[in-house]
Amino acid sequence: MKEIKFTKMQGIGNDYIYINCFNENIENPEDLAVKISPRRFSVGADGVILICPSEVADAKMRMFNLDGSEGKMCGNGIRCVAKYVFDTGLAKKDTITIETLSGIKEIKVTAVNGIADTLTVNMGKPVLTPLEIPVIFEGESMINKPCLIKGKEYNITAVSMGNPHAVIFYKGINDLNLNKIGPDFENNPIFPEKVNTEFIEVLDEKTLNMRVFERGSGETFACGTGACASVVAAVLNGYCKRNTEITVHLLGGDLFITYADDGFVYMRGSAKKIYDGVYYYES
Repeated sequence: MKEIKFTKMQGIGNDYIYINCFNENIENPEDLAVKISPRRFSVGADGVILICPSEVADAKMRMFNLDGSEGKMCGNGIRCVAKYVFDTGLAKKDTITIETLSGIKEIKVTAVNGIADTLTVNMGKPVLTPLEIPVIFEGESMINKPCLIKGKEYNITAVSMGNPHAVIFYKGINDLNLNKIGPDFENNPIFPEKVNTEFIEVLDEKTLNMRVFERGSGETFACGTGACASVVAAVLNGYCKRNTEITVHLLGGDLFITYADDGFVYMRGSAKKIYDGVYYYES
């Protein structure tokens, strides 16, 4: 039995178990994620994020979902990684760089009494080319296109923010049984790498309500890349404007997203440490 030290953190309710791999050696993170993530029966979280040494950035982030699958990026997770790196002194500076499978991300830190409080992430430019998202669709982009999902037609805007998203604008999102219909999107063959699905209700040109079903995890309280993809989709569909900070209301709280004129997407939000612990791992 191995003792693994971890830190539980959350970004507007999107909670992960963070492991400092500058100190710990995790040989099978896929198996660990499956065992440590279930709520009530284990520590409980949306998954596991490893904070690792990097040759090209201040740290490297690897994230694993509840089912053990590895994701390329997590917007709420990367804010927590940057907070951990800043607060523990791994890199005590105003702008922190984190290596991900979706490239190197820059995070600006706003600290209060030496502790990271609010973090702004340059999430990069959205990907709209179907083959690169990926989604099976003939055309230069899939913007507000009708698609049959389990016999029902939805208008989908497909965006990648390092991982694939299907954004649907929908009135009455609170009435959706997302855990029932979410898997129909996730496992639809038009999404060869599965997909995160966001249902968006537009309140006004600066405010969106969002619910999200994440591939490999189910409905979560928040998804940072999903909020970014949803704002990009809202701009492309004429609901919101570029270069304007949009408030996205999620189950766990608010994120503030700007799809800037330079083509980059910026995400501002909080990150919170919950507690440190030790997990007794039987591999």
